[in-house]
Amino acid sequence: MPSLVPSLPAGYRSRPSTTDDIHAIQALVTDCEREVYGRGQSDVGAVAADFTRPGLVPESDTVVVHDPAGRLVARAWVDRRSEVDVHPEQRGRGLGAALLGWTLARARQAGTARVVQTVPDGDTGAVRLLRAHGYEPLVTSWLLEFAMPAEPAVPEPPAGISVRPFRTGDGPATHVLVQDAFDEWQERRQAYEEWAAHTVERRTFAPRRSALAFAGDHLVGAVLALDAPGTDEGHLEQVAVRRDHRGRGIARLLLRHTFRAFHRTGLRSCTLWTHSDTGALDLYLRVGMTVRHSSTVFRKDLGGQDRHVSPGPAPRPASRA
Repeated sequence: MPSLVPSLPAGYRSRPSTTDDIHAIQALVTDCEREVYGRGQSDVGAVAADFTRPGLVPESDTVVVHDPAGRLVARAWVDRRSEVDVHPEQRGRGLGAALLGWTLARARQAGTARVVQTVPDGDTGAVRLLRAHGYEPLVTSWLLEFAMPAEPAVPEPPAGISVRPFRTGDGPATHVLVQDAFDEWQERRQAYEEWAAHTVERRTFAPRRSALAFAGDHLVGAVLALDAPGTDEGHLEQVAVRRDHRGRGIARLLLRHTFRAFHRTGLRSCTLWTHSDTGALDLYLRVGMTVRHSSTVFRKDLGGQDRHVSPGPAPRPASRA
């Protein structure tokens, strides 16, 4: 099947992306985030993990765009989900529309039933572009933060519950816990390799600040934390509690353990993403977190063969057209 090529303005050229582009793509994404949020949020590991998505073939499902001077100024990928990023200095030239059109054409070529893309609500131009192409809102996603001017207090654990940091060898059990907890809303269970690439095998994974809860020898809760290089805050990538242990304060306990661990490294805030399908927003607000900003996950039905596409775990709002 021949690769599709986006229709770009004169002087711009495109090609499939490779792992050699990871650092340049991360720099592009960071510039886009700074334009909307005032700060960068993504790391190299997050970009690298995109290349490990099951079914994604970089030669046909990704593209990078170079301007006439040879600089990498835009990128896109699509595999049920999609992301489109255009450098702020290059907007208004039709690159976003061309790449969005490419993602739709590639998804149709692959027989995908629908495609979703996350866009910051503050990026009004990208929102308008998606709406103009027939995308509809699916869920709301929020970036929450916990300010830590003083060391956070940690409550006593419930009876029979112990807490310790993540250790080498905890990955498989934590993977099963997270997948079981996320089954209620995610589209599919992730294989260990895919999950680990986004979490415990990322270069920024912070095991000593990731808290696990046990009932006896059984893992019943986890908070997985990431360092955020270049910022003054920590980040919580995943929070999960086993169904039969919910309502006991375990999530709050683990969150507070992780907040305190980050505070003791000199950081004064922590962030995490959640979205409306998880039903967890009220929990985080009760813990003392506040909403920093929001994004919307948009969906477009294409009439292909895929029948179940959800926003996935904590959508990362690094996409803009």
